[in-house]
Amino acid sequence: MLAGVSVEYYTRLERGSLGGVSDAVLDALATALRLDDTERMHLYDLARDSGTSATRSRRGAPVRPAVRAGVQRMLEAMPTLPAFVTDHRFDILLTNSLGRALYAPVFEDVSCGTNTARFCFLSPAARQFYVDWEQVAQTAVGALRVAAAKDPYDRELSNLIGELSTRSDVFRVMWGAHDVRVFRDGTKRFRHPAIGPIDLDHETMFLAADDQIGVAVYSPIPGSAAKDGLKLLASWAATVAEAPVTRRADTES
Repeated sequence: MLAGVSVEYYTRLERGSLGGVSDAVLDALATALRLDDTERMHLYDLARDSGTSATRSRRGAPVRPAVRAGVQRMLEAMPTLPAFVTDHRFDILLTNSLGRALYAPVFEDVSCGTNTARFCFLSPAARQFYVDWEQVAQTAVGALRVAAAKDPYDRELSNLIGELSTRSDVFRVMWGAHDVRVFRDGTKRFRHPAIGPIDLDHETMFLAADDQIGVAVYSPIPGSAAKDGLKLLASWAATVAEAPVTRRADTES
């Protein structure tokens, strides 16, 4: 048992079911997990939010930042390069077809909610997908810390940090190191489940109207096999898009 609670009860807490949890249990859990003051605050915020989740669900999910239509057109005008729009919480807001194909493992893991930080730390597929997983993880932690410092009252950001702190031992250790290194651009190495290894140059451009929203664009390294890899990725994406959908009724007839 951990912090004086049963394994079943702790499993429920780990999955985010924090509604009705007493302050004593939260204190014991925070102490057992060696959370610092910031992480402890996030844990209490998550518990308070969980208590009102039913009300929030009736009112609808939090509204994501609006992205101008011109940005979508810009992404669509780059059909040979994977590109997507992300916010300071690592939510993918928009993507072109090749960007969605490149990040297929993120979109396939519905539990991550198209959030690359959540995918990085909580999805079993992440360490296979990111060849340089540790650097990607460190970048995510550093960027989240910078974002939290800019807006400490961003509840959705606090909830994400709290969730990662309670569900990922690795994130909790990295967060506790107070390292704000962010490797935003340069080469990213992927191991795509459909096409295998591919190395791509990565650049992020932040919008002038909102510096919390960035456009990430990937391009093949000159002289590398990545250009052919992107063609193969585009072909795979087209094949997936054209595949017939098997309806549930068809499988049960």
